[in-house]
Amino acid sequence: MSDPRKDDRPATHTVTGTCHCKAVEFEVDLIDGFENIRRCNCSLCSRKGAVMAGVTLERLRVTRGADVLTLYQWNTKIAKHWFCSVCGIYTHHQRRSAPDEYGFNLACIEGVDITAIGEIGRSNGAAQSLVEA
Repeated sequence: MSDPRKDDRPATHTVTGTCHCKAVEFEVDLIDGFENIRRCNCSLCSRKGAVMAGVTLERLRVTRGADVLTLYQWNTKIAKHWFCSVCGIYTHHQRRSAPDEYGFNLACIEGVDITAIGEIGRSNGAAQSLVEA
């Protein structure tokens, strides 16, 4: 029988991210480092060029500047993409393919060097079916 005083949940490490002007700040709870690091080739992501990682919804919190975040939705309007309305930086999004997850901009995280990541996976967002207008 396990010791009831011992917590068997994985240890988390919290990192902080900001937009360029620092009006928006968010925290992400990591369990085993950054997960699901990728770029996406959909029409929006290919234009913004961000390298993203993912977490479940409860592991990302906007701690400052929720009032200056601008929501952008297109096509099916399932995915929700947030940008700072002051400096324009994409901070995070709620995924269309996994609505119980956020993707977030790794370049917003303090101390992350995108060039040191190495091989970055690619999500094939362009292949997802689109709703015709």
